[in-house]
This record gives sequence, structure tokens and C-alpha cells, in this order.
Amino acid sequence: MGTKVLAGGRRFLMGWLGILMGLGLGAPVLLHGQLPEAGSLSASAPNPLSDPTLKPGKMLLFDLEAKFAKDVAERGGAAFADWFAEDGVALGNGTAPVVGKVAILKSANWLPKDYQLTWTPTDGLMGPSGDMGYTWGHFEGHSKDANGNPVTTSGRYTTIWRKQPDGNWKVVLDAGSNEPAAAGDCCKVP
Repeated sequence: MGTKVLAGGRRFLMGWLGILMGLGLGAPVLLHGQLPEAGSLSASAPNPLSDPTLKPGKMLLFDLEAKFAKDVAERGGAAFADWFAEDGVALGNGTAPVVGKVAILKSANWLPKDYQLTWTPTDGLMGPSGDMGYTWGHFEGHSKDANGNPVTTSGRYTTIWRKQPDGNWKVVLDAGSNEPAAAGDCCKVP
């Protein structure tokens, strides 16, 4: 995803996760944010506040996403690369795959003052063995062009997480697909 990130963004911060955790459905509240406005979620997109499939594995994945998003908001591209496994892969729009943490670090060289990448997971699933899972959702990237005009990119992403031998979780695959900023609800199936 590092190459895609340079061309466009990825993900909103997950304020609703903090609310879920604050209700006792997970670890202590790790971040603060905003809930989606009432009625703003489409019928086809799961609402994480009323998701009957919310299980501890999914909460773990959402917690990882929250920590990942917060770190990237604070430290930029270096933080983005830090979350990848050594053998991680980033896939972007019409670009060659970026393979390996070192290559991802080289391609994700933005500072948070120049580029803000935010994302919101729509859903996720932990595998039955509890050592791999995925999330997917919507991302946005905010930067400025050469004339100082704001530029916003948005799209959909999927992230695959894997538990490492040391017990930490890392991204093994991140893929994104840009869409026009005015595309509306990213998660509607045509």
C-alpha cells in the first residue's frame, strides 16, 4: 500500500471503536472520535454499534486498526511502514506491488504535516485459528497540490493481519483502490 499512499490516501480514524470499548465490549478506550451521523450508514454497510457478529477476534482487529491509525496520524509514513511484517506486501492502484517492510518504508516517506491518511473499517473477520484476520473499509488522504490547494483522495482498502511469533500483530497485506471523492457511499455494491 505504500505506493498507493503516496498517490492517495486510506482510512478514517475509528471513533466508534472507543465508544464500543467504553461500553465494556473490549479493552479500555484507546482513542476518541466521532460516531457516524444517524442515518448516514447505508443499509448495506454493517453498523459496528449494532453488529450481532461482534466477537473478541473482531474487536482485536478493530483495536489494532485504531492503534495503527493513531500512530500514522502522529508519525506519518514511517509509522505506516512500522506496522508491516518483514514480508508484508502493499498493493496500490495500477502500480507494482511493494514487497517487504524495507521497500514499504522507502515508498511511504510522507510526514503528517504534508499528508494525513485516515480510515474507517467497515467490517473484519478473525480466522478460526485466531492468528490471522482481515479488515476492510474506507480511506481518505488529505494533502495539498503544488499551488497549495487541498487535495483529497478516497477509496476502499483491505488489510490482512497476522500474529507474529513474538505475539505482536503485523500487516501482511494492505491493498487499496482509489475512487473519486464524490463517489458517495464507498461500500455499496453496484
